[in-house]
Amino acid sequence: MTYHLAGDSTVAACPPEEHPMSGWGPHLAPHVDAPVRNLAFGGATTESFLATSWSELIGGVEAGDTVVIQFGHNDQKDPALLDARGGYTDRLRRMVAEARERGATAVLCTSCERRWFDGSRVTPTHGDYPNAVRDLAVELGAPLIDLTAFTTWLYEDAGPDGSVALLSHFAPGEHPHWTEGLADDTHFHERGARRIAAYVGRQLRAIARLDGDGQPRGSQLVH
Repeated sequence: MTYHLAGDSTVAACPPEEHPMSGWGPHLAPHVDAPVRNLAFGGATTESFLATSWSELIGGVEAGDTVVIQFGHNDQKDPALLDARGGYTDRLRRMVAEARERGATAVLCTSCERRWFDGSRVTPTHGDYPNAVRDLAVELGAPLIDLTAFTTWLYEDAGPDGSVALLSHFAPGEHPHWTEGLADDTHFHERGARRIAAYVGRQLRAIARLDGDGQPRGSQLVH
């Protein structure tokens, strides 16, 4: 069994010159019991991923594998083509169907939230896209990992100041890759990426214990 990751920069491995910025995908392997194949890339939408990397990903999928799908950050920038209840979910539906045709489990993920605080609360930034994924998961009977909810909790639990360490924030001269400084509230520092990967891994292990009827196999589903 292999985990195949389809997603954008919040899932992808960053190039060496951007470290310690990182998506959560490169840190997933220690938290699951199977190899991880990460084809996510920065700037990806459901449309661009299908056009460039999906054939490679799906060509390597075998029966019993799991395909983990997380898009939305960039899809929301093209609502004419990739509306939350239109082109975006149409393409997610295609990915799920083609993974299932291969005998694989397709897992849908909502987008990781941006760290945008209003007082002590994180401001939602993805509009209807997370709810569209939640509804699609119900429609298709697909497992869902709600990373919008988890990352919102993660940031609020750490607070406006403490959560800074989870994202790519560097003062000028602090890091040789970001000599002029950086304040990025979308892309994770490795510290944050590891926290999210640990959560995703826990959920995937729980999903793997489900039988075909969606019932726990042997032990209770992890929440």
